[in-house]
Amino acid sequence: MARPSAKWPDVVGILVRLGLAAVWLISGGVKAANPNQSYLAVQAYDVLPAGMVGFVAAALPFVELALGVLLLVGFGTRLVAVLSAVLLLAFIAGVAQSWARGLAIDCGCFGGGGQVASGATQYPQEIARDIGFLVLAGWLIVRPRTLLSLDGLLGIGRRDEEPGGDPVGETG
Repeated sequence: MARPSAKWPDVVGILVRLGLAAVWLISGGVKAANPNQSYLAVQAYDVLPAGMVGFVAAALPFVELALGVLLLVGFGTRLVAVLSAVLLLAFIAGVAQSWARGLAIDCGCFGGGGQVASGATQYPQEIARDIGFLVLAGWLIVRPRTLLSLDGLLGIGRRDEEPGGDPVGETG
């Protein structure tokens, strides 16, 4: 049976998917362009053993870029959204622990990072922003079907239709 025209959740879904893709592409791109600053940002959190700081600082931009590209094309949307949520929860925990420990750092989320003056921190705004991004990931976990996605084109996640022609599953 032919799929009905786009419904509002499909339109919201593509906006959410492309919005979260933009977040990862911008964040990862800025970090990849300045690996030394990324190293300083990861180091400033003071939670990883010294030997792991370089690895995380080098890998993180490319993980973010991969998540962004996969969301941009809509491939593996639900899994990518779950991975995004896990990463965002780690970011929220990192900022929260820095705040709780009295560290004065810039999160380095979109470049920059490292030590800042004690009055220059923006922990509440950074946590609120990441919670907003987490909500976007949550939408895609619950409803990964979006317009213009490889998942939809390939029929990934599609289940049989219910009697009466209404799709039971979501392409995701």
